[in-house]
Amino acid sequence: MIDSENAQLGVVATVEALRLAREKDLDLVEISPNGNPPVCKIMDFGKFKYAQSKKDRESHKKRKTQHLKEVKLKPKIDPHDFQTKSKLVERMVAEGDKVKVMVVFRGREIMYAEHAQKLLDKLAQGVSEQAFIEKPAKLEGRSLIMILSPKGKTPAVSKEGDANA
Repeated sequence: MIDSENAQLGVVATVEALRLAREKDLDLVEISPNGNPPVCKIMDFGKFKYAQSKKDRESHKKRKTQHLKEVKLKPKIDPHDFQTKSKLVERMVAEGDKVKVMVVFRGREIMYAEHAQKLLDKLAQGVSEQAFIEKPAKLEGRSLIMILSPKGKTPAVSKEGDANA
């Protein structure tokens, strides 16, 4: 048993521990129920619960969630525009987010699927130090889609977000 000043009192009978807690107008709280014998402490239970919830909130704030951001390209993109989109993808990956890169085809542009594949390969190669290809380029409907994930970062939670540029 531990008293309110964090001094160890040793093994104390339950009745005696409850009496000591009542004398100080505090509660007897079981800290480690799995110990042999279980560890109890004399403290204010309300303050203990408040401190515990505060600690839980702080750890929850520090948790980083990973978002799925989207970047759309056209198959006939200008080289400067491609550089701009590439830098955008690099920044998103550096922030720890997954990036869904889409090459959107309109009308007969679907005939340029090989060119679009080369664009995605070039983009993936440009960010290969910060990211890896989670899902390789695949034609889905009228879009060629590839998903990039940051290297070494795998947060537990994944939410969808939009960054259509």
